[in-house]
Amino acid sequence: MYIGSHISASKGFEAMGKQALKLGANTFAFFTRNPRGGKAKEIDPADVDKLLALMEEHHFGKLVAHAPYTMNLCAAKENVRNFSMEMFQDDLKRMDYLPGNYYNFHPGQGAEQGIEMIAEALNGALFEEQTTTVLLETMAGKGSEVGRSFEELRRIIDLVDLDDKLGVCLDTCHIWDGGYDVVDHLDDVLNEFDQVIGLDRLKAIHLNDSMNPLGAHKDRHEKIGQGHLGLEAITRIINHPALKELPFILETPNDDEGYTNEIAMLRKLR
Repeated sequence: MYIGSHISASKGFEAMGKQALKLGANTFAFFTRNPRGGKAKEIDPADVDKLLALMEEHHFGKLVAHAPYTMNLCAAKENVRNFSMEMFQDDLKRMDYLPGNYYNFHPGQGAEQGIEMIAEALNGALFEEQTTTVLLETMAGKGSEVGRSFEELRRIIDLVDLDDKLGVCLDTCHIWDGGYDVVDHLDDVLNEFDQVIGLDRLKAIHLNDSMNPLGAHKDRHEKIGQGHLGLEAITRIINHPALKELPFILETPNDDEGYTNEIAMLRKLR
């Protein structure tokens, strides 16, 4: 089972790997730069090499890097879109230090016109030689969020030339809040995903419980087993044949002790 949580990148790449091991993890997520800003630390190739060696030694799964929240490729303001595009292009170059991993981002706010803007940005940023798979995240549907339905993600993919560089990260809290009943109808939801997008594009899971009832469109994560999804449904998710080999990333409201406990608990449920 590949499972981990978000880990701070402030102390460098090797430190992230060591912290993951302390938590009992064999994958993790990290922000490529300040999640509320745009600044990125300079990369030390020797530090990256130490992480890669640690990952190989301990048989890590794919890492799931996360774009900053300030990145909005379909923002109404042109200067925000330009700033976002610069971050996006720079992040894809930086990710090549960690070849073969994932880069996840929230598609953005902008509804109908946003889909075309996001696809245009992807066409401007993706390049043939990249080894990183860019993941579109399923969203809860707050406001004018793009990605509230499988159909919206499919429409983005259909407009991208290098669509072999694209995948999807499914957030269990987000799709529940978005109206997909993964508690009582998990197989139906996955079948719908397969018909609309294709399960071959599903590359990672953000594993979160939800503070909200089905279809609330609010996006408030809860600790595993303490929300409206509940432990039985999450146990079915982590053991589902279509999902169980994917990296599971916890984004629950926890400290290190909480993540250690959740990871240990989920491993026992496999």
